[in-house]
Amino acid sequence: MSNQQVKGPFDVKVVPQKPDTQIARAANLARLTIDKRYHGDLEAIAKGEMLAAQTDTKGSAGYVAMERVTGKLKGRDGSFLLLHHATMTRGTPELVISVVPDSGTGELSGISGQMRVIIADDGAHSYEFDYEL
Repeated sequence: MSNQQVKGPFDVKVVPQKPDTQIARAANLARLTIDKRYHGDLEAIAKGEMLAAQTDTKGSAGYVAMERVTGKLKGRDGSFLLLHHATMTRGTPELVISVVPDSGTGELSGISGQMRVIIADDGAHSYEFDYEL
């Protein structure tokens, strides 16, 4: 195993979903689907779901999400799961995105690591992915 890093842009489409149960309506959480395409040394698609909520305090919120990433990482074929945990405290974000242990398949079996998301002033999204394989 060795520590490696890949970087690149990604495109993301997040679509709100309607609450589908009485419990979901009562929880008053936003549920969204995630549809991503990663570019660069990670050439992959990702599909997932997010739960999010805002508070009565401006700029404070939280979300959790899971996404399944499928494609090639530096030419290695496979998939893995990413777990997102994010909070915003009065405008200050904290985001942790981790590979779910033992979720790697194919040539990505055994992968671990963390991803960072960077959003430029113009709204463009990119990633930095530190991983071990």
